[in-house]
Amino acid sequence: MKLKSAFATLTLASAFMLAACGNGDGSTTNNGNASNENPSNSPKVEDTANDKLTGSVGIDGSSTVFPIFEAISEEYAAVQPDVKAPVGVSGTGGGFKKFIAGETDISNASRPIKDEEAQLLKDGGIPYTEFEIAYDGLSVVVNKDNDFVDNLTVDELKKMWVEDGNVKTWADVREGWPEEPITFYSPGTDSGTYDYWNEVILEDEQMRKDATLSEDDNVLVQGVMGDKGGIGFFGFSYYIENKDNLTVVPIVNGAGEAVTPDHDTIMNGVYEPLSRPLYFYVRNDSLSGKPEVYDYVKFAIENAGTLSEEVGYISLQEDEYKEALTKLEEAAK
Repeated sequence: MKLKSAFATLTLASAFMLAACGNGDGSTTNNGNASNENPSNSPKVEDTANDKLTGSVGIDGSSTVFPIFEAISEEYAAVQPDVKAPVGVSGTGGGFKKFIAGETDISNASRPIKDEEAQLLKDGGIPYTEFEIAYDGLSVVVNKDNDFVDNLTVDELKKMWVEDGNVKTWADVREGWPEEPITFYSPGTDSGTYDYWNEVILEDEQMRKDATLSEDDNVLVQGVMGDKGGIGFFGFSYYIENKDNLTVVPIVNGAGEAVTPDHDTIMNGVYEPLSRPLYFYVRNDSLSGKPEVYDYVKFAIENAGTLSEEVGYISLQEDEYKEALTKLEEAAK
């Protein structure tokens, strides 16, 4: 499967081994095989804490990853009620800005860290560890009343979203579609999903300036729901949560097949080029110096399989979460 960007080379026909970076110079991820087994093999939510802890865990970043960490924080509150772990939604880029500034312990991301972000962390003397937490299938959706868009190709998506002023109606996209206006809804420029779309679909060309942008995916959901000509894209979880009120568009993959995102097509990589891993990054000094951060991250890894599935994403293999626990121990030394 050949994808169109550096990010998209992370083929989901293979699962992803978790890689740690303890010297502040960036992180890498090595790929292994993903399983198509039922996620019931994933770790189940359990009490990982032995002692009563206090304090806080600073978390911010991707709106795509937010539902997973919101669920983790809710479950963790039952185990450690005196630890505060609210989850912010500044977008992947906005989250990294806070992470670099030392304002957070954990940064959620829907893309890998950029070289320039890694360099700023290195310059600041901030070692960190990268973890993958789940898989996502970036979902393209239209209004429920749209009854003619049966699929879209990557070329059509690019034609629609680039800033050249040539696509104003559905008839401009494909012959035979109605001459009705299109309204575009996109994650904001601080979003990792925006970056991913820019790389994979737009191939670094300028996105159209008349698109409605927001780092809050719920704004995009409501926009498409309320606009007959609307089209937008965001993480799979947000589509699943609103599937009764939105229509997901099958995307034509490299093999010429129009594929709808679902658990199997995202896991096995058939839904490409819009399948991707999701990440979170943790400061190593927080892991070693703040017991509540270490305990929270341990809980997150042990329960990510179950909770990611519950909120609409696809879990990693159980072995990958076990490997992540080993990485956690190394990073906390």
